[in-house]
Amino acid sequence: MEGGEWRSNIIRQIQARNKYETSAFQDIISFQSRLFDNVNTLKNENLQLTLINERIKYSNTDNVTSSGATAATEKIQVLEHKILAQQEELTSLHRRRGESAQQIINLNDRVHELERQLQNKDVIISENTAITASLRAEIQMYENNMAELQGLNQVLRDEHQALQIAFASIEEKLRKAQDENRALVDRLIKYKAKDADKMNEENEHFLKKKSDKVRKELEEAARESGSRSSAESPGSSSEDKLIESMPFYTTVLPTKVALKFDAHDGEVNAVKWSPTDRVVATGGADRKVKLWDVSKSMIENRGNLVGSNAGVMSVDFDSTGAYIVGASNDFASRVWTVADQRLRHTLTGHSGKVMAAKFLGESTKVITGSHDRTLKIWDLRSKSCTETKFVGSSCNDLVTSDGAGSTIISGHFDKTIRFWDIRTEMSGNHIMLQGKVTSLDLNRDSNYLLACVRDDTIQLIDLRMNTIVRSFSHESFKVGCDWSRAAFGPGGRLVAVGSADGAVYVWNTHTGRVESILKDHSLAVTAVSWHPQSGLLASVDRGKRALIWGDL
Repeated sequence: MEGGEWRSNIIRQIQARNKYETSAFQDIISFQSRLFDNVNTLKNENLQLTLINERIKYSNTDNVTSSGATAATEKIQVLEHKILAQQEELTSLHRRRGESAQQIINLNDRVHELERQLQNKDVIISENTAITASLRAEIQMYENNMAELQGLNQVLRDEHQALQIAFASIEEKLRKAQDENRALVDRLIKYKAKDADKMNEENEHFLKKKSDKVRKELEEAARESGSRSSAESPGSSSEDKLIESMPFYTTVLPTKVALKFDAHDGEVNAVKWSPTDRVVATGGADRKVKLWDVSKSMIENRGNLVGSNAGVMSVDFDSTGAYIVGASNDFASRVWTVADQRLRHTLTGHSGKVMAAKFLGESTKVITGSHDRTLKIWDLRSKSCTETKFVGSSCNDLVTSDGAGSTIISGHFDKTIRFWDIRTEMSGNHIMLQGKVTSLDLNRDSNYLLACVRDDTIQLIDLRMNTIVRSFSHESFKVGCDWSRAAFGPGGRLVAVGSADGAVYVWNTHTGRVESILKDHSLAVTAVSWHPQSGLLASVDRGKRALIWGDL
């Protein structure tokens, strides 16, 4: 039973396929069948005519002499012509049959090719339909976004117009406030002038009274002491008191870490002690200058000075400790007040990284050195650059060699130290070294200059003779970066600098030998600074760490 079903199923499938494949050629097949029928008919007629022809031949042989021979011959010729015509027609039909069969084969091939093309086009149509639907959805999304953006743009235009109106109003208020401020400043100046005149009068009166009193006391002392009093003059006594009142600075060699802390969120590039307090300032790659108080034998953050848009490369206090200036990689320098930690001035004008910024003799003048191969002198009162010196090479550090700030010393990428007088345009003289100059520092009396050089040496220069008098080096000492800062101790007897191996090297300037190698940093030490009175040493590294060495 099951065997009969699958046979029947196969037969039905074959019949269906045969019907599907032959239906397109049914007309051709029927035409071919008719041709076959015509051929068979013509074959039968040809056979009959052949028999008739044979009979006529036999009868013609018997009746050659008969009277109707001529007529029979003519009839035979007609029949022969007819047979030839039928044979030619039969040949033509055979040829047409072969051509029809070839046409059928060609048409079959053409039909298969068209079916394949139709299938491919159906696939392409399906893909294009899906792409068209996706593109329509995307177009709709963009149209919606465009409508939203147009609405948002209109809102922003309205807000901008309102802000312009508000800005115009605020600008008018600012002009009025500035006018009032100028009037108040003029009044304040007049009042201060009056107060100054009054104070000068009181001071003159006080000094006159004090001078009379001192004169009377001296006369009495002279009468009482006789010759002994005459030998000791008041001038020498005042000089002794002045000498006794002057602080005596000693530098104690630091041997241990007093404090360690993370100063910034990234590399620490600069460190500087305040000249008046136990406050140390650090500048880092996190764009901040931070103040740290160590007066209580512990570290306390006194504030963060913000405003820089790139890493801070150097920091410097003015002589009173009231102002601090920071040089930044954003081509600018900034001045803050230490007390309220407010940004007071932004000095822009360089076209390269500002590597050094120092106060120039007083708190109202600043000098900066940059990678753009210029030094700029700034007047903070007018908030402008008063002079630009073209130095010919990138400046890594600078110092001022006198209290008036008239002489500037700059260290450069081209291995040269240059000396400048702010009263002249050109460099006074220069000193060539064996490597790039990364930092400069002066001792207290400005007679000696300390230069850190990328040939892994520290050079001590006598400015009175303008010559190198000592070179400090060590087999393990390597300068870690192009802005590595070395520093004199408070008395000038010691110098310190950080190394690429994380150690701080301390040399004796008199003997030239290494006094101590302080090891606690894990990365290259970028800068060091000595406290001007206590002898504490601060050091910072490229791994955000800061250390205070010495006894608090």
